[in-house]
Amino acid sequence: MTETSTFDIADYLDQPEVITAFLNEVLQNGDPGDLIVAMGHVAKALGMTAIAEKTGMSRTSLYKALQPNAKPQFDTVFKVLKALGGEIEIKAALPTE
Repeated sequence: MTETSTFDIADYLDQPEVITAFLNEVLQNGDPGDLIVAMGHVAKALGMTAIAEKTGMSRTSLYKALQPNAKPQFDTVFKVLKALGGEIEIKAALPTE
């Protein structure tokens, strides 16, 4: 009998380019909740303790902010994205009319 293991996306988020592509894909095709969960996967991959220290948050607060159905404040999202090595960029979009 073949054993299977549980898939964990965090196991594959090991390079800045992969992390960036992952977060951008979620941002383009998901909803705000999906982005929060994706950020949680990246934080787990990079080390939750290290990310907590960079944001000035406790690990517990960070876990709570990045869990499914969480509604963290924009300030928290911004701090976590910076701690993950990302940034927010605004660019003009074509009208959707």
